[in-house]
Amino acid sequence: MSKSHLLQLLSLGALLLLGTGCERDETEGPAPQPNDNEVYLDEFGPDVTFMAFANSKLDALEIEYNDTQHGSRALKFTVPSEGDPSGWFAGGTFVTQNAGRDLSAYNALSLWVKASVPATIGVVGFGNDNTGTSRLTTEWAQVEVGTAWQKLVIPIPLPEKLTNEKGLFHFAAGAVDGAGYTLWFDEVQFEDLEGIANPRPHMASDTLQVAAGTLLSPSGMSVTFTVDGVDRTLDCLPGWFTFSSTDSTVVLPTEDGHLDIVGGGSATVTARLGTVEAEGSLLLQSMALPAGPAPTPQQAAAEVFSLFSNAYSNAPVDTWSAQWDMADVADLEVAGDDVKLYTNVSYAGIEFTTNPVDVHTMTHLHLDVHSVATGPFKVKLVDFGADGVYGGGNDQEGEVTLSATSTPPMLQGQWSSLDIPLSRFGQLGYTHVAQMILSGSHGAFFLDNVYFYQGEAAAQPTTPAPAPTFAAADVISLFSDSYSNQTVDTWSASWDMANVGDVLVGGNATKQYTSLSFAGIEFTSQTVDASAMTHFHLNLWTADPTASPAQFKVKLVDFGANGAYGGGDDVEHEVAITASTTPALQGGTWLSLDLPFTQFTNLVTRQHLAQLILSGDLETVWIDNVLFHR
Repeated sequence: MSKSHLLQLLSLGALLLLGTGCERDETEGPAPQPNDNEVYLDEFGPDVTFMAFANSKLDALEIEYNDTQHGSRALKFTVPSEGDPSGWFAGGTFVTQNAGRDLSAYNALSLWVKASVPATIGVVGFGNDNTGTSRLTTEWAQVEVGTAWQKLVIPIPLPEKLTNEKGLFHFAAGAVDGAGYTLWFDEVQFEDLEGIANPRPHMASDTLQVAAGTLLSPSGMSVTFTVDGVDRTLDCLPGWFTFSSTDSTVVLPTEDGHLDIVGGGSATVTARLGTVEAEGSLLLQSMALPAGPAPTPQQAAAEVFSLFSNAYSNAPVDTWSAQWDMADVADLEVAGDDVKLYTNVSYAGIEFTTNPVDVHTMTHLHLDVHSVATGPFKVKLVDFGADGVYGGGNDQEGEVTLSATSTPPMLQGQWSSLDIPLSRFGQLGYTHVAQMILSGSHGAFFLDNVYFYQGEAAAQPTTPAPAPTFAAADVISLFSDSYSNQTVDTWSASWDMANVGDVLVGGNATKQYTSLSFAGIEFTSQTVDASAMTHFHLNLWTADPTASPAQFKVKLVDFGANGAYGGGDDVEHEVAITASTTPALQGGTWLSLDLPFTQFTNLVTRQHLAQLILSGDLETVWIDNVLFHR
């Protein structure tokens, strides 16, 4: 399930490309018996042909007549160097063209191998039949071989299951330190050998979020054997195993090694190989499908730029789960409506970098999200700028955090229709938006109706904050066009939960905070001595609800004479502004908060002020003229 598995060139069940034409001449004898053990013994076994892996060197195979382990002929493969235009590596599979083999009488595949230089073969194994539906693929990875002939033994995990197998032997090998080399195989056959004992099956322990209606193939399955006194671990497809579920109303194992997610809830899945219990378990946390589809969008198509919705024509999206993200995505239907299911989410990257979108005429981003989780849900937009390249120096990004108490709110266990004003993402250009990143504490969720639209613009200040009239000699300013400002280290500390942007309101420099939970403003490198001042002042504008019990809080922190937080002499105090305080909290207008230090009761010293922390219930605010005065 992990994304890294998708990046492996050589993986269990890899699809193959074509045959090389090296096959047994049908005039040599009668049709093979279905339990024939021969793959290559001086010639190809009955009905056997070789098929090269896609992207491998297609002409890598030759027949060797001079250097064999036994008999008169062997298989010789040329492994290409890095960058060789004829192929990335050497590899392929030996398959039967017609009937599968009954190999249940054998306990291992054996072969002899050597190389022109010491090398590591990526994988050797069996059970890959080039159909894309292989269920019993088994591989030994990172096999070290030398320049002398050596015998490899690959145990069969559970011989009784291998009764109709067409994939007899496969391998894949790449360059050594960038250089190519030659690889030989001989005497490739199935055998019943002594010295194979003590099978120890293993299942990778994990916790995964899934959804009802999906089919899961467990990954990370393996079995370790003792082979002639030495442990050997093989990677296996789950078809070898029998799975059990603690709740069959949530997870129902199938006979072919899949897990059918049939309902919502949690279930623990264990496995066994024959009668031997596998180490490890898989905890599956399943979401039931939504009871119905997301609400049908009502915006007129002419006012919408859609990325994913059945209601509109959609712009091209490169990927709904980028290579660099940590999430899994699947396409499902809910009552005939297409939805995206995200599971195992740390952060999901949605990219449309090939065709960045120009949505500067739009006012809102809309998403429908269905989740049973609580906690923050974050949406980030990234604009690549005019060069259309990430990291080009003109990128902009902004993030909005939503919760059960945000506007709009995240609802639990039902569709949340999220209409987010683009202004809440800060001052993005919105002409080359190329990425959307979803994160937070929602490890699994359904997503639908992702689009930008032109609606009523979100309220914001159109005139600047009133210019303060305090005499410059009576002011220590942190941020104001009316005064010289002291150095501030950051207007949004690394530990806070807020986004800040620099904007112009009526030509006046202003700070805009979005997704404000608490904003840490730090001036620790040059603390403020406000002992001669009498008031703290700032101007505040918001369109958020301000009726009781909403509050906006201002905290001042003095680090003490040692200038260090936590040094034992810190003091702090927080003042809350509400609809019933003086001044009263209200929206749609510039508030002049002029707070006397007498309200900061516990701030008994002010010689080393180092932090200003803004918090409360307002999620989007504009502030200006942040200063101390007397």
